[in-house]
Amino acid sequence: MQTKISNRLSSLTGYAFAEVDNEVAKLRKSGIAPIDFGVGDPKEPTPEIVRNAIKKAVDERKSSGYPSYIGTDEYRKALAEWTRRRFGVNLDYQKEITSTIGAKEAVFNFPEAFLNLGDYVIMPNPGYPPYERGTLFAEGRSYYVPLLKEKDYLMDLSSIPREIVKKTKILWINYPNNPTGAVATEEFFREAIDFGHDNNIIVASDECYTEIYYGKKPHSILEFSKEGVVSFQSFSKRSAMTGYRIGWVAGDESIVSAFKKLKTNIDSGTPTFIQDAAIAALSDEKHVEKMRQEYKEKRDILVDALVSAGLEDCTPNATLYIWQKTPKGINSVEFAKKLLQKEIAVVVTPGAWISKKFNGLNPGENYVRFALVPTLDETKKAAERIKRYLR
Repeated sequence: MQTKISNRLSSLTGYAFAEVDNEVAKLRKSGIAPIDFGVGDPKEPTPEIVRNAIKKAVDERKSSGYPSYIGTDEYRKALAEWTRRRFGVNLDYQKEITSTIGAKEAVFNFPEAFLNLGDYVIMPNPGYPPYERGTLFAEGRSYYVPLLKEKDYLMDLSSIPREIVKKTKILWINYPNNPTGAVATEEFFREAIDFGHDNNIIVASDECYTEIYYGKKPHSILEFSKEGVVSFQSFSKRSAMTGYRIGWVAGDESIVSAFKKLKTNIDSGTPTFIQDAAIAALSDEKHVEKMRQEYKEKRDILVDALVSAGLEDCTPNATLYIWQKTPKGINSVEFAKKLLQKEIAVVVTPGAWISKKFNGLNPGENYVRFALVPTLDETKKAAERIKRYLR
């Protein structure tokens, strides 16, 4: 039997972070232990309050059967209460919130609920790959808006051609931004909301990094409007729960309702005992503050090393990433390879791998992304290697 995969799947290049894993494997095979800043997967242990809660919940839920498609009442009530405390936004937990199996599945599947063949989705470039791939699998078309330093990495919505806007169903925004670390202003959120309202476009706001910040607390788009708007959230970065696969979508009741209907046809919900662990995570802010401080310390150590090596100061205001400008005349892949030389052995993600060349421009071509996930000691070691050998 000859197996032939779909045109959609065959058209895909390798998932960028899988490519990073391949490079790490090559170094290890040659006997070199690299320090891996490539993939945003925190190495710090999941907080004790979460681990204790899930141990208890496994026994308490031993006969619970299939979970709710949309999340337990307790979980969604906890999400509504946390959103009220954190952002001052009141949500109806029954109508305006649904549980998700992490943010990735939600982002990827979301377009299936709203796109018809050939509809457009507008998204940031660089951006989280599932924005594009979810659009592709929903038979939509992607329009990429470059994130540029001269515009503070905010999407220039006025640059989008009118003929594209007319065919668009969804606008993805992502602030605090992966990979640039940019934080959106109130004015930008209002502009995005007006853009959506004026053009009958859903504004989908990826807010998975709102809790990793180094100054003023970032906003949620829900602070400014719920009409035509949904936010996507996750516990992966806030509480180092990447392996737990739990998050949520909140906002406009009609949009959330449609997404709930889609999800009942795709998955069977997040395990109830994991929802219980997430409730425990929401009840505690001390572990979040501790992680923020640790990320800040690692950020400052690494930025100091990069600046000492003659690179541009690219200190981020939020997220666990540094979007580092490469030296003049060296592109992102070349610079990533330079960091992989055995004396330095530091793994980063080339910006070109997580950006698209569109309208003649790849905005990630001269950047690399550092994910601040190695331990503090590993970060110090990497900083010393960079200072000593990066010339």
